[in-house]
Amino acid sequence: MDKIAQALVAAGRGILAADESNGTIKKRFDSIKVESTEENRRAYREMLFTARGAEAAISGVILYDETLRQSAADGRPFARVLSDMGIVPGIKVDKGAKSLAGCPGETVTEGLDGLRERCQEYHKLGARFAKWRAVIDIAGDGVPTDTCIRANAHALARYAAICQETGLVPIVEPEVLMDGAHDIARCAVVTEQALNALYDELRLQRVRLEATLLKPNMVISGKKCATQAGVDEVAARTLEVLKRCVPAAVPGIVFLSGGQSDLLATRHLDAMNKLDGALPWKLSFSYGRALQAAALQAWGGKAANVAAGQAAFLLRARANGAAALGKWSAAMEKAA
Repeated sequence: MDKIAQALVAAGRGILAADESNGTIKKRFDSIKVESTEENRRAYREMLFTARGAEAAISGVILYDETLRQSAADGRPFARVLSDMGIVPGIKVDKGAKSLAGCPGETVTEGLDGLRERCQEYHKLGARFAKWRAVIDIAGDGVPTDTCIRANAHALARYAAICQETGLVPIVEPEVLMDGAHDIARCAVVTEQALNALYDELRLQRVRLEATLLKPNMVISGKKCATQAGVDEVAARTLEVLKRCVPAAVPGIVFLSGGQSDLLATRHLDAMNKLDGALPWKLSFSYGRALQAAALQAWGGKAANVAAGQAAFLLRARANGAAALGKWSAAMEKAA
């Protein structure tokens, strides 16, 4: 498992998060006026997974349960399609954020019941890593509560232990949302609290850190904040928090985009990698919308547009692959 974790953060490569639930992908398809049928979902994912050259920048793909069970037009299961390209197949295993009893407005991610059996099946289907997302909101001085942070950290740690027992590398994702009006300083405080709690729990659950990856938010201003921190400040604040909290044994940190624009997510990652080359872990990406939005629009649900959709996807993949090396430039956004 250590080798898989290392492969997922190989130099200049990162992860495509294509694990949208059917409800979430329906919203994406609604935006391009395409019906969310199983076949349309399969065709869209096949467009992404068969983009020739993507393997140079994409190390792994997180799949949804339905997608892991689907196949390409040539009959090969998607897990094999990816493996044949040198891309590691992964799987989302949580059951979503549910209301946290005693903490109004806060959530805890569920899915531990039956997780061992699901992981065993997913391994047989070809998955080699997994993802579990915790959701931590910032709302006023009292939210998040310590209860929320601790409950989610414990669930993440139990998930990680079960994954490693069943041969899957766990990605732990404690996402501090950027939806509020909080400033970057508040985000830094909450992110540090969440990460400290997470690594306390991972140690208690005897999780081998060398066979894990962290998928955190960047330290960033809330969307509704009147003052938006610049790229350099986001990079500096994010690295400051990570250096305080993330053990050197962790092989890599793959950021979520968290609702940032495609370009901004790339610029933030690039700035972090340009800022400090002496980090104990790799800094890369595990983006969903920031890799897919342009491709979805270019595809538009039409078979005739597959090449255009793949070109749009490859542009973003290559840009983020360069950012993972600190070698992105604005000129790359105009590449054919």
